[in-house]
Amino acid sequence: MSTYRHLLSPGRINQLELRNRIFMTPMGSNLAEEDGFCGPRLEAYYAERAKGGAALITMGSVSIGYPEGSSNYRHEAISDDKYIPGLRCLADTIHSHGAKVCVQLHHAGLTAMNDMLAGRPIACPSIPEESKDEGDFGIVMLEDEAEKFFEPYTSMGEVTFDTLSVEAINRLVGMYASAADRAKRAGLDAVEIHAGHGYIISSFLSPHANRRTDEYGGGVENRSRLLVEVIKAIRDAVGPDYPVWARIDSEEFYLDGGIKLEDAKVTARLAQEAGLDAIHVSAHGDANRGITYSTGHATHVPGGFVSNAQAIKSVVDIPVIVPGRIEPKDADRLIGQGSFDFLTMGRKLLADPHLPRKLAEGREPDIRPCIYCYTCISNIFHGSHIICAVNHNTSREVENPEANSQTPSKNIAVIGGGPAGMEVSRLLAARGHRISLYEKGNRLGGTGRIASIAYEPNEGFIDWLIRQVRDSDDVDVHLNTEVTAELIKDRGFDHVVVAVGALRTMPEIPGNGQDFVFDGDEIRGMLLGEGSKGVSLPVRFLLWVAAGLGLTGQPKLVRALSRIWMPVPRKVVIIGGELVGIELAEFLAYRGRVVTIVEESSKLGRGIQLVRRFRALEEIQELGVQSFTGVSRLEIGQKSVSFHDENGQPVSVDAGQVIVAKGAI
Repeated sequence: MSTYRHLLSPGRINQLELRNRIFMTPMGSNLAEEDGFCGPRLEAYYAERAKGGAALITMGSVSIGYPEGSSNYRHEAISDDKYIPGLRCLADTIHSHGAKVCVQLHHAGLTAMNDMLAGRPIACPSIPEESKDEGDFGIVMLEDEAEKFFEPYTSMGEVTFDTLSVEAINRLVGMYASAADRAKRAGLDAVEIHAGHGYIISSFLSPHANRRTDEYGGGVENRSRLLVEVIKAIRDAVGPDYPVWARIDSEEFYLDGGIKLEDAKVTARLAQEAGLDAIHVSAHGDANRGITYSTGHATHVPGGFVSNAQAIKSVVDIPVIVPGRIEPKDADRLIGQGSFDFLTMGRKLLADPHLPRKLAEGREPDIRPCIYCYTCISNIFHGSHIICAVNHNTSREVENPEANSQTPSKNIAVIGGGPAGMEVSRLLAARGHRISLYEKGNRLGGTGRIASIAYEPNEGFIDWLIRQVRDSDDVDVHLNTEVTAELIKDRGFDHVVVAVGALRTMPEIPGNGQDFVFDGDEIRGMLLGEGSKGVSLPVRFLLWVAAGLGLTGQPKLVRALSRIWMPVPRKVVIIGGELVGIELAEFLAYRGRVVTIVEESSKLGRGIQLVRRFRALEEIQELGVQSFTGVSRLEIGQKSVSFHDENGQPVSVDAGQVIVAKGAI
């Protein structure tokens, strides 16, 4: 039986009865058909989350004026009656799985890419003072990413702006009302007004973006006027019993003169008085700074919006809905305490669509965890559809369903007990095949274990994979076993999958043979107590004892103990500024090491998903990590690393230890 008494209890918004308190967060997916229609791919994507037990599926960013006011290349639309049949079909499918469906009404305003491309003026309260090319996007993006991201801007003419006359505002309000009417006629159960994240209503609410001097600008009451008028118009269109709520920014981070919590509280009260049935609390920030996208709506901070939600709930009498990296056990407690009423999950339901059902069935260990790598969001920045790094089936529910194979069962050997080997074993076993998983070491996890030490969210996923293969009746795990041709031949396998990971070699850098120079495998061996290079005999003995007791096999314990002591000198130079180098730099700098990253290419962070890279690079800068890019003529001296910087000037950096975080092929 489930212990989530509050989270899984029934709820209600207006007349809408909900089977529990878990909603799917509205997220743009780029899964619509051409011209904004709902199709099989989008339907299957949402249906999988409905099957998984969520009470409400929220269709994210559905355009009220498509193509006008739309931002994505595969934007869902509700701007015309021609979209109603597809929406009705999607609603019927979601209802068949016991869930309700809400449509988020969206107008992109200043981020309406399709308006820019078509030469239409961009709707906004005031002409903006800055643009994305003034932020850190171009600095952090790799060359191929920047070319793809900025290409639409460079191919269009001069961007013009429409600061919306009162007549234009009235037209916009009518678009929202008409869209809500279509949603009701299509059989959708509720509408959410997107009034956050820098889109059109959000820009009116923000004192930074809204510098108007008429009745729609100035104080918070005037800045809230557009939202209030939209709510009243929608209420007139759909009647008193149809659920209507709004997603608002509770604050704007990194933005001088942005929305503050006190502003959001006033807006929430005004919205309730206008006829709103609930408030969905979110946040935004400076759209020109990449870290906004993991601090605002997809916060990296666990429970990042809870305190703001509590403050807003204290001034309204309607339900409060909250996203923001909240674990189920915390949500259950907070709902029980009255901090908020409903929880929205985005990334978690991409990683495991069946999370609510598994909670209800008492199968919490079976929930595939999100690792907060931002692959999902980053893929949207790349101009593609939403995907998930830990769930290959997300957005591929039609093409690649996780179902038993129709082919006869095979006897398959999988070589390598790291993340890849475990995942392929799990998938093949689920398709009815018999798997023998071989790992030459004494435990599963492979490089995922060191990745779990450097980046904590990885640990949950590695542990989940281990449980999946160990608990499967169709996977036999063989540790301490090195696979030979004879073994494969003797056991008569039908197929062999080689999943041994990358081959790591030490690059040819002068001085790389010294005992204070470590490659990736050697630093992993030292941290996990499996190697002895470069450490004294007493330290070697201590690591050996820790490994023997199994302490170094517990990433959480290693992370904790390493904050107190670890066999790494104070000054460290990391050669290689890609995924491994950046995560090691974060890990070591948090533990008081003076870290320098030396990278031969022109940018740091290759291999890290864009939105996570924005945060990681900002964090290592805050931690005082020094970095050099575009370097040449690398050489490791006696406790030092020398090179020429991007300007061709010679540089020498002291190094008690050198870690070469490159050379994997």
